Amino acid sequence: MAMGRARVSTHELIAGRYRLLEVVHRETNRVCWSGEDATTGRPCLVTQLALPQEQAGEAARRATGRVIRTGETMASLCPGRVAAVLDAVVTDDTLWTMTEWIGGVPLGDLLDRHGTFNYARAARIGLELLAVLEMAHSQGVTHGELSPGQVFVREEGPVVVTGFGLAGATLAPRLAAPSYASPEQARDERIGPAADLWTLGAILYTMVEGRPPFRDRGRPEATLKGVDRLPLRTPVRAGPLTQAVQGLLRKNSRERLTRPVVREALTRALTEDRAATVREVPRPRLRGVYRAARRRASGDWSRRTMAAGTALAVVTITVAVLAVTEGLPGTGGGSATGARQRPSAPAATPTEAAPSSPSSPSARPSASASPSEPGAASSVPAGFRRYDAPEGFSVALPGGWWRLDTSRVPGGAYRVVFGTSGDPRTLAVTYSERAGADPVAVWRDDVEPGLERWGGYRRIGEIRATTYRGREAADMEWLTRDDGTRIRTFGRGFLLGGGRSFSLRWTTPAGDWDDTANERALAAFLGTFQEDAA
Repeated sequence: MAMGRARVSTHELIAGRYRLLEVVHRETNRVCWSGEDATTGRPCLVTQLALPQEQAGEAARRATGRVIRTGETMASLCPGRVAAVLDAVVTDDTLWTMTEWIGGVPLGDLLDRHGTFNYARAARIGLELLAVLEMAHSQGVTHGELSPGQVFVREEGPVVVTGFGLAGATLAPRLAAPSYASPEQARDERIGPAADLWTLGAILYTMVEGRPPFRDRGRPEATLKGVDRLPLRTPVRAGPLTQAVQGLLRKNSRERLTRPVVREALTRALTEDRAATVREVPRPRLRGVYRAARRRASGDWSRRTMAAGTALAVVTITVAVLAVTEGLPGTGGGSATGARQRPSAPAATPTEAAPSSPSSPSARPSASASPSEPGAASSVPAGFRRYDAPEGFSVALPGGWWRLDTSRVPGGAYRVVFGTSGDPRTLAVTYSERAGADPVAVWRDDVEPGLERWGGYRRIGEIRATTYRGREAADMEWLTRDDGTRIRTFGRGFLLGGGRSFSLRWTTPAGDWDDTANERALAAFLGTFQEDAA
């Protein structure tokens, strides 16, 4: 089958309205762009799908109608989990689909960067995908085009799925990602929900193994032939997911695992080893996404700030907390959180030089804990040790804490997250070289609108301008909610001059906020943090 890959200049407007900004992800015959509506300035996600050269005219127009109708149906059934379709058009041999801006990273892009996920993270994403597929199948909708490029992982909240309505809208099976086609699609047969379950199995396989179960052979027809005829390579890194993955990837659609069985298997995998702490891989922000759109609507300081913020690969750590029976070393404090998972609150960008401050007097750091002289840092308290980061900063950490994750991008911006196994609390240190001049405005205008999209968000008190060791700073504190558990975050950011900034973010279960151990930890972080390259 001849495929035409449309070439487009970013200077052109799609359908006279949509401007392409930056490529987000590529698959065999699909390219995903960040974009904006030139009429309204609204950011959007633009998907470019190359059509067979023989598909044109009325058939192509019917494809756009199907995409829009199915997308609207699924977005209403799964709000926040399926991207709403804004528009769809066909130009030459290309189908363009415009959806709402998601604010996440394609799963395929994460896999390209990090290779593999541990089985627990793969199971968690699998459960989120299964929930969307269950809703679609209950309404008689088969996705049929699911792939890692259609699954967007966000900093917080469930994954978001795109691409509903493409199946059956074109004249070719699995036009965009043939490696994830089911055998029945490879044979160009009619498909149903079992095809989506096959693809779920293929995505799970890719997450844990670092490669799809059937590789891309360069030409779609050759890849589809391999999917149909070649035996499955036994997964070697799937752990407790092995049987579920193999059961989903059975060639005969009637022999595949059912949704309830899959759900039980994935849930069991999450609790297979309750003694281990589950660590998430980084969830970076999209490179350059939303940057151009905000440039046109913001002032000079905001332009610099948003450019840095969207460029940074922001880390989000999710810890599966089993039982926290001890407080910080040497404090004697305790905090029993039970068996639960606590995602950290939406991560602050490196431009969040204006962080949060607790509004309650008991939580607010004292002057002695927060020296005001430039470069001054208090001595390390008992039960803590000073950690000297190779990036050029140091801070006192509780005994047993270590560096959990690091994310960095070219240009010097980075984020380091500290914590320890079995402890739901984290400290994040972020550095930027493109911070705005007003930290309060950064929190108010750029950070908070994003936080408001997450469930249960509520700011505590006002954003407070302050100084930190003689430098301009700002504090903000907020609450979020995850599965009924309230999470409280305090952040402080300060400017170093020349666009450089640091921010410190302390996150803990809200119910434990006033614990003596937590107050002591926050005071220690603020009192001992030292940047070497001020």
